[in-house]
Amino acid sequence: MIVALLNQKGGVGKTTLATHLAGELARWGQTAIMIDADPQCSALDWSQRREKAGAKRLFSVIGLARETLHVEAPVLAKSADYVVIDGPPRVAGLARSALLAADLVLIPVQPSPYDVWASDEMVRLVEEASVFRPRLKAAFVINRRVAGTVLGREARPSLQGQRISPLNTEVFQRIVLAESVATGRLAYELQPGCDAAWEMSQLAREVIALAP
Repeated sequence: MIVALLNQKGGVGKTTLATHLAGELARWGQTAIMIDADPQCSALDWSQRREKAGAKRLFSVIGLARETLHVEAPVLAKSADYVVIDGPPRVAGLARSALLAADLVLIPVQPSPYDVWASDEMVRLVEEASVFRPRLKAAFVINRRVAGTVLGREARPSLQGQRISPLNTEVFQRIVLAESVATGRLAYELQPGCDAAWEMSQLAREVIALAP
């Protein structure tokens, strides 16, 4: 299964979700390969921090910020249970290539009116790809929700008018997730049993349930 995390808006937490998703799948005994398709190479940087820290490698991270993703990702998928693509912001050609490769597209969106409005472009790209990939599935992931705020509570209702539905799992803004970026570790490694680790685990379970 190829899962692509995409949003034309930057700063929505794609890399954090992608690394945790791949990590959860690997922790459960699935073979996972992560493709860093972002020219900024954030996932590769995370992987290098992990290696320098001497942490066990859970999954491979490959840099493929090319518009041939739809050709190369399926080849990689033959040797893994899951391929997770950390997609680029604001690079339409790369995003389209990732869409043509994917079985499932996850669109991270922060609980902000600006993020919801910006997601319209991503929804349009998904609909374009569906013409060529009729079985393509897509879902929003509410990410970086701040507990106890009006914006956080209104995030799900604000997405109801979209043609793509949000997953049940919502990932909250937590310090441990920022630490995971800086250290090359995952939430469950830094704070076993923490809320962030549980949320990422639930996210992975929903992804597995959507497998074709």
